Amino acid sequence: MGRVRWQDRIVIAPDLHHGDPCVKGTRIPVAVIVGSLADGMVWNEIRQAFPQLTNEDIQAALAYAADVVHRDILVPLPG
Repeated sequence: MGRVRWQDRIVIAPDLHHGDPCVKGTRIPVAVIVGSLADGMVWNEIRQAFPQLTNEDIQAALAYAADVVHRDILVPLPG
């Protein structure tokens, strides 16, 4: 399975959810999807909570997050 092209499914618009990256055609932020996965939700649970999402939307959110992390310089916060 190839990587979904997140550019086809993720939008960033200043008038949509304060400019946060969201799934196209929804107000669901990428951060909510990725955070839900990090909290242990599985794809079916996320789709039940947000029935307008598809598997490809979830994949696109993950692909977007991977690209952002790869491109940004991350500095560990003091613990």
